[in-house]
Formats: sequence, C-alpha cells, structure tokens
Amino acid sequence: MDQQRAPLREPMVWLVIALPLASVIAALLLVLAALRSGGDDAVADPVQRTAQIQVSELGPDTQAQQRQLSAVLRVSGGLVQVFPASGEFDRRHPLVLNLRHPARADADLLLKLEPIAAGWQAKFAVGSGHDWQLQLSPADGHWRIQGRLRRGQLATRLGPALSAP
Repeated sequence: MDQQRAPLREPMVWLVIALPLASVIAALLLVLAALRSGGDDAVADPVQRTAQIQVSELGPDTQAQQRQLSAVLRVSGGLVQVFPASGEFDRRHPLVLNLRHPARADADLLLKLEPIAAGWQAKFAVGSGHDWQLQLSPADGHWRIQGRLRRGQLATRLGPALSAP
C-alpha cells in the first residue's frame, strides 16, 4: 500500500484534465457552427435595426396593395412565365423575379423577365426539388408582389404581402 503510482495512472487526474478540455472543444465547435450558419436575418430585404427589433420598408408592398396587383407564375419546359391576373401593370417594361431558396442564400436566383404578348417570360429551368420564395417587381422596385412556389408545383399566385384593410 505504500507504493506510489504515477500521477497519470490516477483516474481522478484524468477527470481533472478531460472535463475542462471537453468543454473547450465543445465551445470551439459551437463557435465554428455559428460562423458557418451565415446571417441571422429571416428577411432578405434591407432592414433597420433598433435593439432586437427589425423594421423593413413596406412602401413597395403598399403600392402593390393599392394598385391591387396580382399575377400567376408558371414554370415549364425551361421557361418562367408571369401572367397578370389583376391590377394595372406596365406591360412595356421588363420585370425582375427574385427566387429565394428557403435555407441557402447562395442558391438564390435573380431573373429578368422580358415582355411578351400575354405577360413576361425568361428562359430558365427552375429546380423543383424544394420550395422557392418568390418576389416580382419592376427594375426600379416601385412595387412588389410575393408568393411561394412549392416543391413539385408548376404554377402559383403572386400577390401583395399586405392584406386589404
């Protein structure tokens, strides 16, 4: 019983070393995961922050609501087509369609839709493996209408983000 063991052969020494080391490694992994996750904004629009409150500009949504704009978006055969459903659209100018991936900002797309007789279109094959959040607006961003193209769907309705009063 009088024999002394080396300190590294004592289980209590390993607990004193291993527990703090495990918490340092876990903290580093959490910081790495937080840095790789990207931004914390759920809104893709520019926002003004005050404390934890985010305020977004609703002027384009109000314009679309007042003009009662709505449209139907269709994707098929390598074409993206938009057909006006209600409201007064300026059919002479192109529109900009923003397709936002629901989870990855690096997969977002921006399409320029050229005017055709029935509406607007662009040659592009949209992937149908996941949902898309859609935003349609003129190049100057004066108004905007939004919608969601669900996975596997070929068409959806676009309308103002604000509901009628």
